[in-house]
Amino acid sequence: MTVHSDPGAWPGATRSGMICAGAGRAQRDMREWAETYPGLFSAKPFDAALYSTLSLAMAFSGPWFTPGQLRLANKTSLWAFGLDWLVDYVATSRAEVADIARRCLETASGAPPVPGDDLTRMLADIRDELAASPAYGELGPVWRDELERMLGGMLAEWDWKSEKVTPTFEEYLGNADNLGFSFAFAAHWIHVTADGPVADAGRTREASWAVQRVIRLLNDLGTYERDLAWGDLNALLLLDRAGVERRIADLAARSRELLAPLGETCPELAGYMERQMDFCAGFYQVGDYWGTL
Repeated sequence: MTVHSDPGAWPGATRSGMICAGAGRAQRDMREWAETYPGLFSAKPFDAALYSTLSLAMAFSGPWFTPGQLRLANKTSLWAFGLDWLVDYVATSRAEVADIARRCLETASGAPPVPGDDLTRMLADIRDELAASPAYGELGPVWRDELERMLGGMLAEWDWKSEKVTPTFEEYLGNADNLGFSFAFAAHWIHVTADGPVADAGRTREASWAVQRVIRLLNDLGTYERDLAWGDLNALLLLDRAGVERRIADLAARSRELLAPLGETCPELAGYMERQMDFCAGFYQVGDYWGTL
């Protein structure tokens, strides 16, 4: 990691203070959600730093959005962490993971939450909040499709781990939907889109998938030691660090190519995706979201 001693190399302190204040409001929301859905967030890795760093990631990625506008990005991202915990560390069989996926897909499609199940209860609350947005009619199917892609990716990774199958690097990268960035982004997209037709939906999704692949690999560079300890797959088990870094550079360049034309039609969303990618490039040099087991 390179540390710049020149104060001019760092972001302006006043704007950083404003962004952090918004993140502080989001962190309080997250703590309230954790109390509202204790079945999802009572495990030790859901510590104060997870809520803090997750809210900072959203705030610095979209500093032009108000805390209210970032609400669904925050809530959906936190829900995805709870889902990931249940799938990767609580579920003990493939049937259990498949049932989690079934319950979530049914809830996203309008079914009531399963009694006593905080996973579907929180998802139903997110669904209902999104349904109040003008863009939900057009983008609701996108959100549900991204959920299905994420759940399918998680199930594929479960199969690899449980069957002790080592995927190729390309197979692993092709399963980047299990990260959940594009699912959380879809919720944010719906929430901040006003009346009128949605511009460049197809190209926006393509860009989000490209950014997601970059973040998948950045995450792996930063969490290699934890992944080894927790028994998770990691790109560095499939390709050496120099090779992974080269792929990140290539994929990031491609992501910026896809984002550039979106800067004309939906600049706030394009900027948000690019800053998410760049935030992760810095964040994973130093830390990780999860607390210790």
